[in-house]
Amino acid sequence: MDRRIFCGSLLLGGLAAALPARAAEPLTVTDMAGRKVRLPAMPRRIVLLEARDIVSMSLLHPDPAALVVGWAAVDRIDSDAVRDGFERKRQIPVVGKQTPDTISFEGLISLSPDLVVANLYMAPQGSKDLLVERLESAGVPVIFSDLSSNASGDQAPAKSTIADFHEQMRMWGDVLGAADKAAAYIALVDAHLKRVASCVADAAPVTTYLEVQSTVDDCCWAAGSRVWGELLELAGGRTLPGVTAPWFQKLQLEYLVSTPSDVYIASGGGWSAGGRPSIGPGFTAAQGREGLQRLIQRTGFDQLSSVRNGRVHGIWTGLISIPPFNILFVEQAAKWLHPEPCRDIDPAATLAEINERFLSVPIKGPLWASLRD
Repeated sequence: MDRRIFCGSLLLGGLAAALPARAAEPLTVTDMAGRKVRLPAMPRRIVLLEARDIVSMSLLHPDPAALVVGWAAVDRIDSDAVRDGFERKRQIPVVGKQTPDTISFEGLISLSPDLVVANLYMAPQGSKDLLVERLESAGVPVIFSDLSSNASGDQAPAKSTIADFHEQMRMWGDVLGAADKAAAYIALVDAHLKRVASCVADAAPVTTYLEVQSTVDDCCWAAGSRVWGELLELAGGRTLPGVTAPWFQKLQLEYLVSTPSDVYIASGGGWSAGGRPSIGPGFTAAQGREGLQRLIQRTGFDQLSSVRNGRVHGIWTGLISIPPFNILFVEQAAKWLHPEPCRDIDPAATLAEINERFLSVPIKGPLWASLRD
């Protein structure tokens, strides 16, 4: 037997022995689709069709990678450093790429999962999706961790982004037997949101060009009202007036130049970072600034008031796409949009608290950058 497999087997055996007695008892989980799903026992072999879910697990479990026997859409973590952190002890098999057609039912079954975690993007038909039906017919429970999907077009969501985050954390708390820790994390986020709400309460909303896809060879993808726009509002901002789409909207450069905006916030990360700002875990602040400098050299950007006034910033996409990290975006954006009233908000300290109290795989900053520090 391969030495790594043998050692991994010993480790998994030790973890199994350490699990509480209730791990062998059936439990019922209410997923993000509102479905009540019965699990024969606390899961020990989980497949994630959205690899980013492992970050939520890491807030509640001491070694989430020990439970994950396969994952898909790994590139959407958008950070090699974060992925490497989860795979520092063992490599997690990749079961698919970033689209549903790359997922194989036979491939999933071969991993003997006791739970598959899906979302509406990777299983577009929800509970009626053929993959979901086949898995459940084979005795494999399926839960949905997220119903937010830009694949659903203009369909408006029933809940807010923060309400979804609350439900998602409670769901993971039930799945992992960590309901108290999930409640504690929700309480932390709510307390920090309350502080931001207080500091922006009397300030006029700041018009912001929030760009969901920032690359040097393309322009101009503005954040819509859903998720990105909601979080921007919590930070005391508002999207450009011509943006009406829920997820994102392609703007004409002429419109962007002719429409006043006070702040420009770009998005960056690690995936295909050559054309995007290198912002996030594993990158330095200097690398982030270099990426922002390249972005504002695009045609017409020197005419933007935000660029002329030096109010150019960038964020790691994980602060938007990973719900437990949304609070970090809200705090940092509030400081950029309302520097005086929000001067006491400290997102770096918030990240340090999250790392110390919750994350089993700490996330290292900086997770944002500014053209002028």
